[in-house]
Amino acid sequence: MANLIIYYSRKGENYFSGSIKKLTKGNTEIVAEFIQKAVGGDIFEVETVKIYSEDYYKCTEEAKVELREKARPELKKYLTDISKYDNIFVCGPCWWGTFPMAVFSQLEKLDWRGKKVIGLMTHEGSGLGASERDLKKICVGANFGKCLAIYGGSASNSESEVSAWAKEQVK
Repeated sequence: MANLIIYYSRKGENYFSGSIKKLTKGNTEIVAEFIQKAVGGDIFEVETVKIYSEDYYKCTEEAKVELREKARPELKKYLTDISKYDNIFVCGPCWWGTFPMAVFSQLEKLDWRGKKVIGLMTHEGSGLGASERDLKKICVGANFGKCLAIYGGSASNSESEVSAWAKEQVK
């Protein structure tokens, strides 16, 4: 069974356990690496052409506008073929109740028939939000595993939880 981990993660200013901190590695990137370590597979980082604001609060406003407009930001590169993968983990931070719109820019380009999609969301209090519903709308033809929400402030300490969950999803 071949695995793929698709993720978007924000480095720099992040809301982290009640305050703004500068992170050298985003919470979702940390967790995506835990998944790869646990079950193996390829990893793909979603990166936008237009860079979001360095300022956390400005970035949240940019994200809100994208959500409202159902924007699909242009990416630096796209995956075009996932035919060799059985299980696809989709990981991102919770931005206004769902994945960043850039994640959907990538997901909409793929053929999901016969794939197992497993969502993971890092958050600071909103859990999975509407991410499960949104994955099911976008990944037409896929089967779905159990999604997981990881508190962003605890991401670096979540390896055992993420590892056990990921292994259960690919059985």
